[in-house]
Amino acid sequence: MRRDYTPEDELLFLALGGSGEIGMNVNLYGCRGQWMMVDLGMSFGAQEYPGTELMFADLQFIEDRAKDLCGIVLTHAHEDHIGAIPYFAADLGVPLYATPFTADLILRKLEEAGNADAIELNIIEEEDGAFDVGPFTVRYIPLAHSIAEGNALLIETPFGRIFHTGDWKLDEDPIIGVPASEDELCALGDEGILALVCDSTNVFNPAASGSEGAVYQGLLEEVRKHKGRRVLVTTFASNVARLQTLGDVARETGRSLCIAGRSLERIIEVAQANGYLADFPTLVDFDTAMEMRRGEVLIVATGGQGEPRAALARIADEAHPLSLEEGDVVLFSSRVIPGNELAIGRIQNQLAARGIVMVSDRQSFIHVSGHPGRPELEALYSWIRPEILVPVHGEMRHMMEQGRLGKACGIPRQIVQKNGDIVRLAPDGPVKLAEVTSGRLVLDGDIIVPADGEAITMRRRMARDGVVLVVLEKGGAVQVDGIGLPLDEDYPAFVEEAVEDVKRALTGLRGAAARDRATVSEAARLAARRAAQRWSGKKPQVRVILPTEANAQ
Repeated sequence: MRRDYTPEDELLFLALGGSGEIGMNVNLYGCRGQWMMVDLGMSFGAQEYPGTELMFADLQFIEDRAKDLCGIVLTHAHEDHIGAIPYFAADLGVPLYATPFTADLILRKLEEAGNADAIELNIIEEEDGAFDVGPFTVRYIPLAHSIAEGNALLIETPFGRIFHTGDWKLDEDPIIGVPASEDELCALGDEGILALVCDSTNVFNPAASGSEGAVYQGLLEEVRKHKGRRVLVTTFASNVARLQTLGDVARETGRSLCIAGRSLERIIEVAQANGYLADFPTLVDFDTAMEMRRGEVLIVATGGQGEPRAALARIADEAHPLSLEEGDVVLFSSRVIPGNELAIGRIQNQLAARGIVMVSDRQSFIHVSGHPGRPELEALYSWIRPEILVPVHGEMRHMMEQGRLGKACGIPRQIVQKNGDIVRLAPDGPVKLAEVTSGRLVLDGDIIVPADGEAITMRRRMARDGVVLVVLEKGGAVQVDGIGLPLDEDYPAFVEEAVEDVKRALTGLRGAAARDRATVSEAARLAARRAAQRWSGKKPQVRVILPTEANAQ
């Protein structure tokens, strides 16, 4: 088996992120000695990595082969597809390719990071057609999604054509953009598609995701119900079509529009700079909104996923210039991303305690997903007619289910891979060739570190079991300090006993062992830990501080 994993006369696929998880999308295609990357995304910090804010795919595989990487093509501007660019693109040192709206958001990220000048960013207009990236020829195929300029990629290779969907759905009335039609997609299928690399997120949904245009009517009816009440709508900031819808709803109901959240302000600014939201209503500021009668304002706010520093959380805490009162209404025009249930529930309970009415997409038609349900997947299969299906963008359960669905729909071959699997698509594919290192990195303060590294692991253990510090002083004195142990009034007795246990353990050392610093430290550590476990049932992290060599003499 080859060990260098340099693509030979073959077509390879390798996901470093986004296969086996939702988020952190990083996909690689390899052909004739070169690699092309599709998307470079991130995810937000998870509870299992305390103190961190962002998560990234581990790019070590391609960093070691950066000389063979020929470019990075971005499908759209969601954070799980472009969010890692400011942190890794300069080191990878290859050109980026994106459509205008996506490129504008990327450029602003790079400018904030201070490395815009170090990165070549190529803007691909829709009318530009195909462009070359090493041995690959790529063309953007517009598809509907919950952001402007969502695109699939048609990738021409010496071994056949790949249709990489990115994130997508079918939508007859998308509000923003003009997605490829059924006839256009069928024409691509007629010309032959080797592999369909496809979004798996909503594969368990038995119904189609629904049209963005239909959400307009649902939101309009919902806002009209609450005459005389202040209405706040929280939605994904990146959903330009939803913002257009809310602007139209505000105009139709005679309400002024107020925006709360820096990410919303940025998206509106970028959208208008790229020809979207041209007839968006004039916005009112916070002070003006609060001076207006309650039924005359419609607020759009960030924070529908429970983000603690977002506008909705601060409004719920009554720590924001905008305020809600009993009887006012919050519309959750978004779906709950798995993992955010507790954070969202906390905010909703705060609002409920104040008598604020809440409406979700389960109660009213005020949101549709940007990902395809089963009927949409089945339709795309019938139009594209690929030889191979490669599910991506999902947890393992999603990808396995899409593999079964594709087989039931007559796709000849399917392969369910995961992050780190090198798959040969052609010739004689699909077949898994090898597994390479993949994993997660986290942004911890200002430093990117392994998610399973010592710092994060230690922090997780400290959060669970607490910490005990043991200080050994010159002359044999011992100090013990426990942090985070559930002892309360028993704490002084624990300290007294732990000190005696440590002294007894050290007294028991003889000869060379009594002079060896590592042996002394370990004896003190074990004695203190046993005492803590005896008193609290916990197994805390124990740190022993020894006298300096000079003081120990």
